[in-house]
Amino acid sequence: MIPAHYLKTEGAPVLLSVFYEALCPDSKYFLTKQMLPTFIAISSILEIHLIPYGKATTNKNKKGELTFDCQHGPTECQANIYHACVVNIIENPLVKLQIVTCMIQDNHFPRDAMLKCSRQYNVENTDLIEKCAGSEHGLELLKLNGEATLAIRPSVTFIPTVTIDGSQGRQASILKNLLSEVCKAAGDTEEIRNICKTPNL
Repeated sequence: MIPAHYLKTEGAPVLLSVFYEALCPDSKYFLTKQMLPTFIAISSILEIHLIPYGKATTNKNKKGELTFDCQHGPTECQANIYHACVVNIIENPLVKLQIVTCMIQDNHFPRDAMLKCSRQYNVENTDLIEKCAGSEHGLELLKLNGEATLAIRPSVTFIPTVTIDGSQGRQASILKNLLSEVCKAAGDTEEIRNICKTPNL
């Protein structure tokens, strides 16, 4: 997670944290229409942190086991766990984002969505993702995402919430014109100007 007081060193990529939910229509729109196209266009100056959790709550039952209540019901909790496992296991940033964006198109059967999207992007280690999603590791990943989400200041009121270098900044503009906001945050060097003037979104 990126602390609110994060200070970016010159030349470092812009750090983008996306706090979202797997069954949230606004999250789906943002990932498909803003996040993925922006990353493809200017990936050289962008680092992405995906945090599926949203307005869920984390609990423990009488046995001490982690349980979750999610805004869009139990299926969303399961889907959030699959997303968390994909984010944790897939190392390639573009493939990770492509799979998450593919899954969020139709997440009502989370395992099927993961398998379909993994095949689409030639990811073979789906057994690791399945093992994660069905284990305490997946639950722990979602719990950590919840802690990160609750730590945001100001507190999350809308999903998705997106931070740029730790700041929520101009949230409405970030959600509608992400590329422009990232390019502003990246700085005003000739290299940045060249990267940011060429994208055709």
